[in-house]
Amino acid sequence: MMLITFAVPYASSTASRKFIMSKTNQRKVPATAGVHLEGGLRTGAEAEEASRMRECFERNPDPWEKKMENFPKYVRRQNITRFLALYEIFKRILPVKGSIVECGVFRGFGVMSWSKFSAIMEPVNLTRRIYGFDSFSGFPSVSERDLAAASKHVRTGDLYADSHAELVELIGIHDSTRFLGHVPKTQLIRGDAAQTIPKFVKANPHLLVSLLFLDFDLYEPTKVALEHFVPRMPRGGVIAFDELDNPLWPGETMAMLEHFKGRNPRLERVEFDPYVGFAVLD
Repeated sequence: MMLITFAVPYASSTASRKFIMSKTNQRKVPATAGVHLEGGLRTGAEAEEASRMRECFERNPDPWEKKMENFPKYVRRQNITRFLALYEIFKRILPVKGSIVECGVFRGFGVMSWSKFSAIMEPVNLTRRIYGFDSFSGFPSVSERDLAAASKHVRTGDLYADSHAELVELIGIHDSTRFLGHVPKTQLIRGDAAQTIPKFVKANPHLLVSLLFLDFDLYEPTKVALEHFVPRMPRGGVIAFDELDNPLWPGETMAMLEHFKGRNPRLERVEFDPYVGFAVLD
């Protein structure tokens, strides 16, 4: 029998602040006392941070390339936290056979991170592919399981990001300088994942999955992804979730609990990141 272990290192004092998702501005923001969802859940300083850094970026007379080479000084710490959390998860699957499946591409932060991590850390791994599933037109549908008391804001069409064409172009640019870039590495699968995932698995009988990164936020597509991809994961593979135990996104947690019913999963998390929870198949 396959044993699934989930483990959770302790959070640092900074990362232990409660974070939840604001659909008002479609980004993750910290919850602080006296600040409400309608206000974006940010303090005044946090709300102004990005615009103040943009002003610095625009005043800097250096060419665009030089500014981007020094990107950490213009990026909010939460964005760097996200990048480092994905890096830590990627390291866990380096010795594991199989491709990476990201469920919920949005604007491409994750799928391009996986692609570049692979190019840097395992440049000759020809068979590791990165597959990204997304409608690229917002949520196709929302079920009752996604509408807890704190999440009545969730609607069909939310989190719309028509990033498909840009990402295809960026993948091509990345491949043009990647070692063995003539061998395909990253593929986007566009459409309602509840329909595209079963078709994709049927069309790719060779598929093994070393990392399943679930960021659909909703019950139905998360359930479909678990049903179709987990049976193709070897021991040592990682199943990661982005919205577990989040009162605004109950559907993802419900799908996870249903899938692992009776197996008493133990959750693990990156110690400095408040969001991602993951399971290691053992």
